[in-house]
Amino acid sequence: MRNPTSGYAPVSTTDEDNAYPMDDLAGKPLPPTPQFNPRAFRIYRRDLVSFSLSFLVSLPLVLLLALFTGDGSLFGYHSSPSTTTTSPKPNGKFIVPSGVGHGDGGCEPTSTVPQYFNTEDGKWAGPTVTGKAGFMAQTREWDLEKGKTWAPNEPLQTQVPVLGGDQSGKGQSIFDQIGYLTPYRPSNGFGVEEYPMPDGAEIVQVQMVSRHGSRYPEVGSRIDALGRRIKEAKTKGKFKANGELGFLNSWEYELGAEIMVPKGRQELFDSGVLHAYMYGKLYNPNSKIIVRTTTQDRMLKSAENFMAGFFGLEWTNNATIEVIIEDAGYNNSLAGYLNCPNRDKVHGGSDAQQTWVRTYLQNATERMKDLVEGYDWTVDDTYAAQTMCPYETVSYGFSKFCELFTHEEWLHFGYSIDLSFYGNDGFGSPVGRAIGLGYQQEVVARLQNHTLGYSGSQINVTLDNNTGTFPLNQSLYFDFSHDTNIISILAAFGLTQFAGTLDPREYPGQHNFTVSDMTPFGARLDIEIIKTEKPLLANREADETGGETKYVHFVLNQRTVHLGWSLEECDGERKDGWCELGAFLKAQKRMGEMARYEEACHGEWDAKNWEYGHVLDGAPV
Repeated sequence: MRNPTSGYAPVSTTDEDNAYPMDDLAGKPLPPTPQFNPRAFRIYRRDLVSFSLSFLVSLPLVLLLALFTGDGSLFGYHSSPSTTTTSPKPNGKFIVPSGVGHGDGGCEPTSTVPQYFNTEDGKWAGPTVTGKAGFMAQTREWDLEKGKTWAPNEPLQTQVPVLGGDQSGKGQSIFDQIGYLTPYRPSNGFGVEEYPMPDGAEIVQVQMVSRHGSRYPEVGSRIDALGRRIKEAKTKGKFKANGELGFLNSWEYELGAEIMVPKGRQELFDSGVLHAYMYGKLYNPNSKIIVRTTTQDRMLKSAENFMAGFFGLEWTNNATIEVIIEDAGYNNSLAGYLNCPNRDKVHGGSDAQQTWVRTYLQNATERMKDLVEGYDWTVDDTYAAQTMCPYETVSYGFSKFCELFTHEEWLHFGYSIDLSFYGNDGFGSPVGRAIGLGYQQEVVARLQNHTLGYSGSQINVTLDNNTGTFPLNQSLYFDFSHDTNIISILAAFGLTQFAGTLDPREYPGQHNFTVSDMTPFGARLDIEIIKTEKPLLANREADETGGETKYVHFVLNQRTVHLGWSLEECDGERKDGWCELGAFLKAQKRMGEMARYEEACHGEWDAKNWEYGHVLDGAPV
């Protein structure tokens, strides 16, 4: 009988193998002990000897029979590694070799799962430090006397009063312009009008590469250092903050590290939902697609949340996640910088960023110096405090650091990130093209329907030369990467509209290379392949003299990137920014030569490559 409250069956007090109920034995004499019977014992001994002899004679015959049943196995277990060439079959989130398990949710031995399909290992997950949980219902503040009117959070509190600018009048929140720390939003656009699909046109394939969602700061970040310094000053008993910085007297740094925060999970789930609405019809319900990500915790969780948004919580019936090792020295096109040793030597973008930070934060640093006692407040502390705002906001829901800066200072903060990414990872970096080259090659290989069995970049040849791990028959390809890697991918495709040196001494106003438009949290580049019944002229009218034509359409954060403005083989006069597939592939043929991967990542450079402003084309000069 099952306990209706707990759901577990109560332990029985009756021994079902005994004729005597246990409760009935209490306080009663035990049953009489049976008397010894010599005749019965002799019969028992004779039968036991006969059975033992029969068993020993027949056992070798049974073993020989089992070993030669046709599959070389003993009772279904192989005595030596199988020599079968049958490819592993997808089963849920990982691959189970043929004959192991039945895909019914039963327990399968993890030792049979290849590393690249094992989502449970965690060996290369990186740091996974969870920070303090949010408690906005209790800690959120607003002061009507200071203009802090209440507004519902969605889920973050981004209605922040900022000095020196009416955000509603400008139509843009500070959270829309904070570089790679911007919570996902559609791009403001790249100068191209958006158009609906013309009659007779059909999207036949989509290749997406997505950034992970909002996360905690990385280990060893500048804001972690600020938290430690303030804690040390408090320990000495001399720290005291006043005015707008008064909250620092009770503030502690309690952020986690590296992993996604709840907002990040939402961004990737929402992206999956969006892509399901945009491209869901391309999925063949009778198939299971391969989705690629890396072993880093936030990368794997991003892929899983995206899949849940696209397919639902039972997405393992529709997709198998391939996890590529993300660690130094491993080939991985989704983290191309890890096998590009010279990337660690590149600092031109960081130098330009520091030049700009010391320019635009002079006034803010002086303001804050006057509000702190017992602590030597520097411009580095000011920049760390500004960086703390977006991190605390995505982690806790809101941050008091956000109100410390003017609207202009927030514009300039975003520009400091543009300088860093442009000089370290984009066309201003000697390794800009090379880091993204592997992914560019993979996209082209899919378009040309072949695997990649050669080196010459940081692709994982073992995986890319096998259709089991690099399939060619999908209409939907979903890959997950990092912000700086996506910047390099854009350079590797030759999208020179994002070139042009940025001045580290003066804010240029609106500019093409704006990281908050390119790689916010949850950013995604969707590469659409479109088939039309007739060629489309530059004005999008059909050319009745031609036949079926295919086009490539780059969509970065839901806005078109004009291919003709960067690639001479494409038509720069097109209204829609598309490029004929043949012309696009012709342009991509020269990208490997332009990237010069071996020289860029492993060669010796001229000293000019270390200085910001000398590199203009994403390759060594």
